[in-house]
Amino acid sequence: MPEPADTVRFRQWLAVAAEEARAGLDEGGVPIGAALIGRDGAVLGRGRNRRVQDGDPSAHAETAAFRAAGRQRGYTGTTMVTTLSPCWFCSGLVRQFGISRVVVGESRTFTGGHGWLAEHGVAVTVLDDPDCAAMMAEFVRDRPDLWNEDIGAATDG
Repeated sequence: MPEPADTVRFRQWLAVAAEEARAGLDEGGVPIGAALIGRDGAVLGRGRNRRVQDGDPSAHAETAAFRAAGRQRGYTGTTMVTTLSPCWFCSGLVRQFGISRVVVGESRTFTGGHGWLAEHGVAVTVLDDPDCAAMMAEFVRDRPDLWNEDIGAATDG
């Protein structure tokens, strides 16, 4: 369980990811946002799911934030903050590059790979943020076609 000071910091970082998610929704895309945070707490990169806007099924929020951060000497001590639990693709990115921590806005809509990440030594904090959960619930209700095109299909087992 994170310390109260950590939770405040995590929520500040989540606000960056949530801003990206809202921008993606405004563009007609899937409202998932992410930010890669450096060891010093600075935002290295931020991004949003753009698979609809770009016609690219691999343009997930976490990959966009990772790419926006540019080349780093290493990722130990960095944190990936995401509004929704990362899918297997993005969980693999976290493991591949040794990102130390993942902060998840919500995992009600989609559980993703955060449990697997925790089993493999990544520190995972799920904030269960009501705003992130409401944004995703509304999107799934209003756009089941887009939800089921990618991430939603993965929840069918």
